[in-house]
Amino acid sequence: MAETRSSGSSGREPGGVHDRPRLRHNDYSPLVPPPLGGWTPTLTVSVVVPAHGAQHRLDLTLAALAAQTYPSGLMEVVVVDDGSRPPLRLPEIRPERTRLVRAAPGGWGASHALNSGVTLAEGDVVQRLDADMVTGREHIEALMRWHHLADYLVTIGAKSFVEEPELTPAQVHAGVRAGALDTLFDLERAVPSSTEATIRRLDGLRASKNPYHVATGPTVSFRRALFHRLGGFDTDVLRGQDTEFAYRLAMSGAVFVPDPEARAVHLGLPAQRVDGDAIVRVVSPFLAHRVPLRRDLRKEPGRRWKVPYVEVVLDAAGRGEPEVRAAVSAALSGSVPDVRVTLTGPWAELPAGRHPLLGDPGFEARLIREQFQYDDAVHLVSTPAPDAAPVPFRYTGPVDVPLGRRSLELMIKAVTEDRSGLLLVGLPGGRTARLERTDAVNRARLLAGPGEDLTEVVAQTHGVRRAQAAEFWPPAPQRGDAASSARRAAAAPQDQPAAGRGGTAPQAPGPASAAPASSRSARDALMSRLRSAIGGR
Repeated sequence: MAETRSSGSSGREPGGVHDRPRLRHNDYSPLVPPPLGGWTPTLTVSVVVPAHGAQHRLDLTLAALAAQTYPSGLMEVVVVDDGSRPPLRLPEIRPERTRLVRAAPGGWGASHALNSGVTLAEGDVVQRLDADMVTGREHIEALMRWHHLADYLVTIGAKSFVEEPELTPAQVHAGVRAGALDTLFDLERAVPSSTEATIRRLDGLRASKNPYHVATGPTVSFRRALFHRLGGFDTDVLRGQDTEFAYRLAMSGAVFVPDPEARAVHLGLPAQRVDGDAIVRVVSPFLAHRVPLRRDLRKEPGRRWKVPYVEVVLDAAGRGEPEVRAAVSAALSGSVPDVRVTLTGPWAELPAGRHPLLGDPGFEARLIREQFQYDDAVHLVSTPAPDAAPVPFRYTGPVDVPLGRRSLELMIKAVTEDRSGLLLVGLPGGRTARLERTDAVNRARLLAGPGEDLTEVVAQTHGVRRAQAAEFWPPAPQRGDAASSARRAAAAPQDQPAAGRGGTAPQAPGPASAAPASSRSARDALMSRLRSAIGGR
């Protein structure tokens, strides 16, 4: 059987099947896969093949799958016909447990077909395979051996692109069964996948910060339970759906493992070679809205995106409306544009119907709700979701310490550079703000034992960084003229933590110390205008 080396205490897989190794970042080195042919598989696998037309290529794909070394009793194949005209049929040469199903009504495209197939799948693991792939005889076995070592892995097969030769299913079956892909295809003239060079450059993805980039779809496998936990593929994504799903796999805490021994050839040249510019253009808007880490796709100022880059969580319970407005404004007007604010508070507990406007015990909460309930950038909730996924970063801090203009930018830069999974920032009065990386926190959730501190698990898998507020709320630069001093004084509430309960904020040198009075003055003026407006009614 396979050997697993791991350090530290271990979490448990649901059902207590085996220990989960605590892998750090994407370094799967502690896992030692068994040699091909030298182990006994136990997990079942469902190979899901979405297909639209191209019957002959599907025939070759199934002929290769019929020659796999993985036990036939542990493997099923689900071919999903995505509206082919004429309908697809099952060829004579195919794995013994093969089903042909129609995609569920009400949708179309690869994402919809994959969801339809996985819904019907019964295997522990889902192997997603394109209908124009000819796999080597050990392809499924090579990828499946990793899934026997840990249940939060995503495995990626190797592939190269070839011009489709004239081959029959019988020839493919015989060649694959003999382990002789090179007799079927001219592999010396094959076009390597662009992801293969990335995998080699990053030490088999062990050194990759964003390994989901190479999980591009033609041959990828993952646990079926993980697929359902994430809600499957996004059927609104018509191109780039594999990258989008792989990004959500990454945010769930998954580790990505490419295996060069899982050989395969793709029938036909890469689409990028046919019309690369058009492919980039059709994929870009789908990924821009759903993969915030693709900063290169979000360059237009003032845009709003489906999935923000950072979620800022602020507890507004018991806080005054002017103070909450200042904190929200600071979060949304900083140097990081893709921000969503989550305000927690007793919004659902506020009584409906007639109530006093000025003497209401929920006066401040009602004002806060009215201020932000129509703002798409602000969500009002009773409690935040357990994690921020698919948002990659979550900041949690006190309302009375507004973010500085560059605070989020500097925090994200810090954890990106050293790959920490959690940043803990010491604030005045012994309080702490935190910036979480979603992938790290969700990895910790997978691995933590009952009652175990998630911070300790994150320290093992990604590292925890501790710092003081001054590093992320830097003082304004010093200049000698009076006008510059006045500007520093006006900007100070955003550039430094405000004084909080039980502590005094760090003060920038010079006139910035006058800022709290200025803030109180603005608040008093606002309240005066509100009283005048109410009296005018």
